[in-house]
Amino acid sequence: MSSSSEDNGGGARRDYDAPSSSRQRRSDNRVWPEPFVEALATNVAIDASQTQGRLAAAQVLFNVFQVCSTWRAVSNSDLLWQNLTRRIWHCNNLRHNTWHEEYVYHHRLARNFHARRYLYNTLHLGPADDNNNNESLVCRRLTISDYYLAAGFSDGTVRLFHLPNMLYLSTFRPQNRNRLGHFSPAVSGIILTETQIVFASLDGDIHVAMTDSAIPPRRAHLGDVVNDGALVDFNGCTQWWVGLYAGVPGRAFHVWNGVTEELVFIGGTLTDHEAVRGWHLLTELTELIGRVRLTSRELAVACTSLRFIVFDLRDQVIVLGEEEFPGRLMVGAFDARHEEFVIVDRRGSASVRRVGTLEEVCRFDVRGASQRGVLGCTNGGYALMCVGGLIRAWEIEHGEHLYSLVERIGEATALVADERYLVACSSDNTIHLWDFGVQ
Repeated sequence: MSSSSEDNGGGARRDYDAPSSSRQRRSDNRVWPEPFVEALATNVAIDASQTQGRLAAAQVLFNVFQVCSTWRAVSNSDLLWQNLTRRIWHCNNLRHNTWHEEYVYHHRLARNFHARRYLYNTLHLGPADDNNNNESLVCRRLTISDYYLAAGFSDGTVRLFHLPNMLYLSTFRPQNRNRLGHFSPAVSGIILTETQIVFASLDGDIHVAMTDSAIPPRRAHLGDVVNDGALVDFNGCTQWWVGLYAGVPGRAFHVWNGVTEELVFIGGTLTDHEAVRGWHLLTELTELIGRVRLTSRELAVACTSLRFIVFDLRDQVIVLGEEEFPGRLMVGAFDARHEEFVIVDRRGSASVRRVGTLEEVCRFDVRGASQRGVLGCTNGGYALMCVGGLIRAWEIEHGEHLYSLVERIGEATALVADERYLVACSSDNTIHLWDFGVQ
């Protein structure tokens, strides 16, 4: 360490340190203790992910850890990586040995999605039963968890697949009862975890089954289609189940406590203008009437062709915001994940909005959507849109078009994505699987 003295003109000497890098680091270490550095690293990484994109957080963290050895030591904090994984990747479940490994895993998945790096395969349906053949089925819903894929069909059955092995596991069938309309048992939504599957039908029945059990599904809720209308979409999580109905005014939303299975709310007018079409769904599978999605904040977003609405499930279903679209929206392109949702109007103009504020994040154009229709989904970082059998990808931070998938699938009837997988079912009931988890 070097030092020098200076006479300030009054005879007093002032000692000061030259700007030595080693002394500067020691000074910084006293002023910036490890908890503070950890908080700083968290804040700058989250800020980078929100302004530049989630992939940018890694480079920012690398720069922080290069300042000095003490700052580099913060990179060994498992709590740091746990917070970053939850805030940036919205992942609360540890599937690897450490949270650092979990963060790296999700970063690699997002990088693969951005670079169109994947493995493509198709899945085969299980055997047909005595009353149905697979050719007459229409796949209406797809849902994925970490290890499972569930496909819901027009006959009310749900087929379960094991994703890592791409194997068919079992078929769940609803309990028999008198039905109002040929398609009343058609699956209108699925909630899937690693242990449980909850699926709903157009007539309002909700069934629950265990993913690893041969016990037939039990009916958790008996639908009342005459008084409630058709259950056109169903979504949720372990804590909440949300049903979107059409057919009876003032009863658009039904909300259940997912733990107790108690119905806690009925109300809403979102689908009042779609009442007639709701009844028609029981006898004829027409275009999608509406969709409802839950986000990571326990907020729900629902959409019809005329408007969307955002409401809070935690406080007596209070409406937080809504917007009408006289030019109409394409319901099949609507999806929400984490903090954002995507809507597409009849001209093919897509808008990415923040769930909490309805603020527009970016816009992009979906070419061909206005002529041929579109089916879409999002995984939290990317929007996937299928038009005319071709699936294209956009990043939803700035609206940049990234690529088109090589594989054409024909007319799609269902589409879903998470951080690792993209799954689509075509009209010939081929299930197409893109795995972005490659090394």
